[in-house]
Amino acid sequence: MSIRSQLLKGILDGCVLAVISKEPVYGYELSKKLQLVGLPDVSEGTVYPVLLRLQKNDLIYGEMRPSESGPNRKYYSLTPKGIQALEIITNEWQQLSVPINALLMKGDPNEIK
Repeated sequence: MSIRSQLLKGILDGCVLAVISKEPVYGYELSKKLQLVGLPDVSEGTVYPVLLRLQKNDLIYGEMRPSESGPNRKYYSLTPKGIQALEIITNEWQQLSVPINALLMKGDPNEIK
């Protein structure tokens, strides 16, 4: 597994919750939205297991809706627990990303303010 894959695996739940927080989406649409923001590694095969896990943990729920082209689609929305989880993930990410970026971009920990 590449370093990129390992890093993405650690934050993918948060990314999925963030996309779903904007509007209900179905699996294929979700993977396309993640790809459009610059995560080309996130395929449908990656997204569906994440959706199942998030649903099992009561962070999202699925609702079947008619499709304009073809069979019904399952649209996912956040639960109250999912909204709370996204807030926690966002706060934790902010607390981690600042010092990590400082370390990685400046190189010398003694130079970090």
